[in-house]
Amino acid sequence: MSQNTVEEAVAAKSRRPDEEPDPAAGEHEESAVGDAAPGWLSHVPYFLVLSTMAAGIVVVAAAHFKRGPALIAGALMLAAVFRALLPSEKIGMLAVRSRWIDVITLAGMAVLLIVLAWVAPQLSQ
Repeated sequence: MSQNTVEEAVAAKSRRPDEEPDPAAGEHEESAVGDAAPGWLSHVPYFLVLSTMAAGIVVVAAAHFKRGPALIAGALMLAAVFRALLPSEKIGMLAVRSRWIDVITLAGMAVLLIVLAWVAPQLSQ
């Protein structure tokens, strides 16, 4: 059984009885299948930000109170860049509010963490 036969059978079952079959629908669906990106690809930016954030928390837990917040601020800035440049369909769970509110919030938190890392005392030698 070929792919076209299966698609036609599924389309025939899902079609209402009063609808006419669309002969060009199968041709359009075949070309769109190769163009679509996999669904998991939209979560890659989120996992990059999350893993960078986790690395920053591990660095803070190792008593490096200047490097850890700087790494976390880098993760927030990376999230702001992803949110500013990527479309909403490809950003995954980084899209929370409107685009510019997210970008301003993430960049503002990154700047505040850089200031925190700058004024924090150096405890480890």
